[in-house]
Amino acid sequence: MTLLIKSRCRRRKRLRSRQRRRRASRRRKTSATVYTPSAAAASSSRARSERVSSPLNTSVTSCCRSPWTLRCVSHSGPYAKLLLGAMKSSGCTVYKDRHFSCEDCDGTVSGGFDAATSQIVLCQNNIHQQAHMNRVVTHELIHAFDHCRARVDWFSNFRHLACSEIRAANLSGDCSFVNEISRFNFGLKEHHQACVRGRALRSILAVRKVSREEAEQVVDEVFDSCFHDHAPFGRIPHNKKDAKFAYRDYENRDRYYANL
Repeated sequence: MTLLIKSRCRRRKRLRSRQRRRRASRRRKTSATVYTPSAAAASSSRARSERVSSPLNTSVTSCCRSPWTLRCVSHSGPYAKLLLGAMKSSGCTVYKDRHFSCEDCDGTVSGGFDAATSQIVLCQNNIHQQAHMNRVVTHELIHAFDHCRARVDWFSNFRHLACSEIRAANLSGDCSFVNEISRFNFGLKEHHQACVRGRALRSILAVRKVSREEAEQVVDEVFDSCFHDHAPFGRIPHNKKDAKFAYRDYENRDRYYANL
């Protein structure tokens, strides 16, 4: 019995020593591997291509100047996802080559919606952060959604323009608490309404040659009805969490539940 136990112990020792020798030989082979310059260049170019092809890792300018513009837009957050889905459901599918244009703009303009060509213009020379791009895209997509769902007279009816600007400022996150703090604008009572009114007024004055008094009068006339028009979100998305809930509700809008 003692001899049998000793023989088993010897076998186990021999087996362990073989396993150790195999591991050591593998380590030597791995450490002796030499990477040629071509292999290193290929690996670095592959890594570069993976970084560029990922829309979440691209900068704003490279996103605009690359074929990934729409992917950058669709992955920019729940705001854009919901708006793109709503436009598709309304029969206005958005195509990156057709409906997005990245250009160098004058002044401090960040973007715009060209109603004549149904195209969103992103001012790549004035957008330097991904968060800024997300807000601009969402703002202009709201204009595109209004253009899709209604007969908006952008050029001669200031009431239509003012209504869409109010909706864009209200629903795009332009007047979120974080953005207002970053602008050093503080307020408690009806601060969101004041921000929406002010940004809509500035947008109208930037695109139309009208007096400030006339623009204020038009904004006041349509403010209540347009401020409470939350389509397609169904609520005011004050932050990304609200936008995610709105996007979830929009995705489940045709789902029916039954008590089984």
